[in-house]
Amino acid sequence: METRVAIIGIIVENTESVDKLNELLHEYGEYIIGRMGIPYAKKNVNIISISLDAPLDVINRLSGKIGMIEGLSAKAVFSNV
Repeated sequence: METRVAIIGIIVENTESVDKLNELLHEYGEYIIGRMGIPYAKKNVNIISISLDAPLDVINRLSGKIGMIEGLSAKAVFSNV
């Protein structure tokens, strides 16, 4: 199956949602290349980027599930390869 490289950008506004996010990321762990989290105390948010190499439908499904978690916002950016 053809895969794409992508990044899902996540803004965490409610830290109570992080457990659900981590469970979801664990579920999709086979596709995750890397993860970076940055706490931004000035705005009381956390910024997380997830790098993936996965089929397009998997990336869209994960991004959608993350976006459905209350207190989080997510957006996917895709490469052309």
